[in-house]
Amino acid sequence: MYTTPRKPGRTKLVVGVAVLALLVGGGAGALGGYLTASSGAGSYNSVFAPPAANASNVTPGSVTDVANKVLPTVVEIKTQEGEGSGFIVSSDGQIITNNHVIASAAGGGQIEVDFQNGKTATAKIIGRDPTTDVAVIKAQNVSGLPTAQLGTSNGLQIGSQVVAIGSPFDLAGTVTTGIVSSLHRPVNVGDELNQGQGQGQGQGQGGGGFGGGGGFPGFGGGQQQQQQTPQVRQDTVLDAIQTDAAINPGNSGGPLVNMQGQVIGMNSAISSPNSSAQSQGGSVGIGFAIPIDQAKRTAQQIMQTGKATQAQLGVSVTDPTNGQGGAVIGDVTGGGAAEKAGLKKNDVVTKINDRVITDSDSLVAAVHAAAPGETITITLSGGNTLKATLTGKTIDVQN
Repeated sequence: MYTTPRKPGRTKLVVGVAVLALLVGGGAGALGGYLTASSGAGSYNSVFAPPAANASNVTPGSVTDVANKVLPTVVEIKTQEGEGSGFIVSSDGQIITNNHVIASAAGGGQIEVDFQNGKTATAKIIGRDPTTDVAVIKAQNVSGLPTAQLGTSNGLQIGSQVVAIGSPFDLAGTVTTGIVSSLHRPVNVGDELNQGQGQGQGQGQGGGGFGGGGGFPGFGGGQQQQQQTPQVRQDTVLDAIQTDAAINPGNSGGPLVNMQGQVIGMNSAISSPNSSAQSQGGSVGIGFAIPIDQAKRTAQQIMQTGKATQAQLGVSVTDPTNGQGGAVIGDVTGGGAAEKAGLKKNDVVTKINDRVITDSDSLVAAVHAAAPGETITITLSGGNTLKATLTGKTIDVQN
């Protein structure tokens, strides 16, 4: 993974704009032209009938077999700002996608959904969570849709073959294949909540990256500002699956599936050395997907209540200044999970459960991967261990 060298002591932390690109394709006005050209928008009331595949010529467990199973459940999503992908999880039109795919339509903007059979429908936002980059939308006036089979990311192994499906560069229904290259890869994709509230509003609140934040449109470092004093950014840090399957702008929100056709991740970002906040990069074989177990937990909360609740440790963190690994505890929220566990300012966390903590991002990602109410074991640099029961924070954003 390409990384920008860290500056010692920087508080919660920014990825360089030349490193990470979120995968929304197109640009402003993409939806307007599409609505003008499409006569079927918003009028999809018939039962979905996916094209029949010639099963006699398809080897079970092949990429072709997987594509035949999954393609009918994958949609292209268009807003005024660009396009992405999503996958259908209920026959009446509930669709899981990335928050950054549809965030520009929050507050009443238009969303268009393209189905694989050429039909279209309008959609509304059911709920979204910038802190995990997960959103649920619902296509209107639809029925009988095929649904994706959700698998599990638990037990996923490096080297496992996977297939990515989505709409890169507005090419709907594109299928690529590769392997799982790495697991639990911390990927910092920026800060949406503070962009809307002013930089630094989360300073000292504790758990900035553990219950607030999000990221988008600026590809991580696109929102970096030089400031007189360090500010605690409430960044979204994905606990990502890394894959070499080719994914590109427009793939965001699409499924990463195993060879049984089960969704094991949601494609979200790529490492692209030639991208910037104003331009789109392309695949260099380093793509990142949100593990489906995390995406599914958030999506289920949204479907039930319209909002998500995420685990919170109640600290701010920085990277060590001595070149050693771990995450340095900054402010500790009074009454929070960290304080109750006995964590103190300047403690250095080296492990969460059995997971090695290499820097502040990896600590944020580890907490994001956990559920509210879960008890974690925290190992400090001296070898002492603490138990912390994570609290929950409801993410309140405009839908």
